[in-house]
Amino acid sequence: MDQATAKPAITPEMKVAALLDAYPDLEALLYEIAPAFAKLRNPILRKTVARVTTLRQAARVAGVELATMINRLREAAGQSPGLDVSSGRSPETATPVWVDQSRVVQTFDARSAIERGEQPMGRIMAELKKLKGGEVYELITPFVPAPLIDLAAKQGYEAWFTDSGNGVVRTCFRRTAER
Repeated sequence: MDQATAKPAITPEMKVAALLDAYPDLEALLYEIAPAFAKLRNPILRKTVARVTTLRQAARVAGVELATMINRLREAAGQSPGLDVSSGRSPETATPVWVDQSRVVQTFDARSAIERGEQPMGRIMAELKKLKGGEVYELITPFVPAPLIDLAAKQGYEAWFTDSGNGVVRTCFRRTAER
């Protein structure tokens, strides 16, 4: 078996860390495709964010078409491109009506915790569970928290984010159904 067939297939559900572990030579290409992921040069972010973020989520964070990202990575790895995948939900351009500062009951700036290598997902999910109808939780991170948005959606929350640049992404969450 040659080296290319011994390595895992590059798929939308592959974690970024698994990609970089299996294909270290693709690191520069990943950063070229999704410049936001150059932050993964930071060993702390690499140990935390890269371990939980899928390539699907990375594409969403970077604002890159998922099929383009996967196919470029697959081609560079010697795998057949031509993967037909959808990029999933893209961020809305207009701010939803429910994203209103007067409805924000709690704001958590997770940037320093993430820089220290902490994984604040558990804390954030616990705080989301305390939301009542109409209330909004605001999270500030240095990147789009795609894994958290996906987890929250599975548990009955919707999210909207805005990336103002300079490492400031504001994500608002609200409960979509009464619990």
